[in-house]
Amino acid sequence: MCSALAACSQAQSAREDAGPPSDAGEPDAGSVCEPSCAIDFHYPAQAGVSSVEVRGDFSSEPWGQGLELRLEGDAWVGELMLADKQFVEYKMVLNGADWVLDPEASSLPDGNGNLNSVVQADCGCNAASFDWRDGILYFVFLDRFEDGNPANNSPVANVPYESNYQGGDLAGVTQKIEEGYFTELGINVLWLTSPFDNANGIGIGDDGRDYSAYHGYWPEDLEAVDGHVGSKADLKALVEAAHARGIKVILDYAMNHVHIDSPLFSENPSWFWPNDNGFGGDCKCGGGCSWEGDEGRRCWFQPYLPDFNFTNADARAWSVNNAIMWIEETGVDGYRLDAVKHIEQSWLYDLRRRVRQEIEPNSGERFYMVGETFSPDSGLIGSYVDPLTQLDGQFDFPLRAELTRELLRREGSLVDLAGFLDYNSRVYREGSIMSTFIGNHDLPRAIHLAEDTPLFGDWDSGQGRGWDNRPAQPSAKSAYERLGLAFGFLMTSPGVPLIYYGDEIGMAGAGDPDNRRFMQWEGLSDNQLWLRERITALTKIRADNIALRRGQIDVLGASADTITYEMAAEGQRIVIAINRGDVTRTAEAVPTASYSDLLSGSEDSLSPPISLPPRSLVILRRQ
Repeated sequence: MCSALAACSQAQSAREDAGPPSDAGEPDAGSVCEPSCAIDFHYPAQAGVSSVEVRGDFSSEPWGQGLELRLEGDAWVGELMLADKQFVEYKMVLNGADWVLDPEASSLPDGNGNLNSVVQADCGCNAASFDWRDGILYFVFLDRFEDGNPANNSPVANVPYESNYQGGDLAGVTQKIEEGYFTELGINVLWLTSPFDNANGIGIGDDGRDYSAYHGYWPEDLEAVDGHVGSKADLKALVEAAHARGIKVILDYAMNHVHIDSPLFSENPSWFWPNDNGFGGDCKCGGGCSWEGDEGRRCWFQPYLPDFNFTNADARAWSVNNAIMWIEETGVDGYRLDAVKHIEQSWLYDLRRRVRQEIEPNSGERFYMVGETFSPDSGLIGSYVDPLTQLDGQFDFPLRAELTRELLRREGSLVDLAGFLDYNSRVYREGSIMSTFIGNHDLPRAIHLAEDTPLFGDWDSGQGRGWDNRPAQPSAKSAYERLGLAFGFLMTSPGVPLIYYGDEIGMAGAGDPDNRRFMQWEGLSDNQLWLRERITALTKIRADNIALRRGQIDVLGASADTITYEMAAEGQRIVIAINRGDVTRTAEAVPTASYSDLLSGSEDSLSPPISLPPRSLVILRRQ
């Protein structure tokens, strides 16, 4: 069957290079666009099945009479004409009596305890102007990025500086947008930490220390912006300024819980799980209850953070309505959805349905929803990813662990990375747009994993040094070169690559809260400037070459310290070779041809064997 987000039964003209992301997604000259197109259905032939019919909500008699499939070889097949963007729920009916799911399709709960298969036609008409595969994402931690309005600075009394509000705000981000910082860096998507109104008191962390809600994850009023970062008008102004410069904005939406001081909790206690594990203890995540499974969906992160019970239809409806309201009122382009494994999937199904029905028809754009499931389990992460019914993608934590282990920490062999990449290219649903990353706000700063003697492990939270014995800025260039290799991989592989604020200059920091130091704008070392220039060059190369944004990865060869892979799309093929080692190596398995190295900018022709200096990469395009 035609994939949900791919054009069906259309002639599309191939092209060598689509140009930078600002032009991506526009129909090719000469492409055929029709208001309707054919969806192909297949069902495997099997003993005892004499007829197969597709019945659903698409016919003049919904669910009563549908499309009769015909037996051809080893499959029952048929075509159904649908209007562009038409969304259909259906089932296969065997022998006129047995209703079964389509084995090739996504499925969606029908609200009555059953599942229906689903498909959406994409005939290529009214194509969105932005393809999220072209995104380069920058994570702005609002309170720690730039202070644009000192008038709203009001730290909480008796809370240490490191875990308190430090003055960053929406006005500061807007200022940096207008100064061109993100444009110069090659960023076209901003992820903002949750700007919603938070409790203004003190909370005790797992480490026993006092914290304020500077991070944005203790929502008290989910209908207002927190005064520490600005106002709703400031948020709208930021979005408008970003859009004027071709930059998308996604908000961090924390839907798992509220703060215990929220009127939502006191007025609607049945909307929340009780903090009771059922056998005499508190249901705190990782304490009286597990982080995983059914307990993980009802545990409280802290005793002061009541957990939504989204099996309650009223609670789920209120929350989804709230999420839709913020999209409509601010014009944001997507959500980063927090702690996905801790909520019921019904919430995701409901939000995707509402977005599909109410937001995307008006905007003409895909509303990107990317989730956070902090786990090494690719299967668990992938279970929430389905662009038709749930998330477009998630942050790829398993890939991040592999990159830190093999590229930054230099453990094992790059043959191990090659094997993982082969697995990872097949593990997530077709059409998924995952986000790839090295650093975020829950992990120690990546520069320290790249040091000659790494300070942290690949899954280490770094919180053991979050307050005391905090690491200094590394002085050896080797650490910055290795981090440059990791960003080189992100910018030349599938997914939406993420830059955590400050990682473009290799900012120092251990675990929370030390990984959230205020952004360093002045006094940058030569190594920090080199890294930022390297990342800027990489983002431009990605923007200029469609294979790097839209291609699939094909590993050509690997050794202990080198890996060579190819990215290909729409007639363009680019070869990338990386040497993580501290001595010069020869790139493995580079196809025989004459190349230009896009990263060096040299016009000299290169041909195999390709020599790779220590801690270097080449990005080779055929001449």
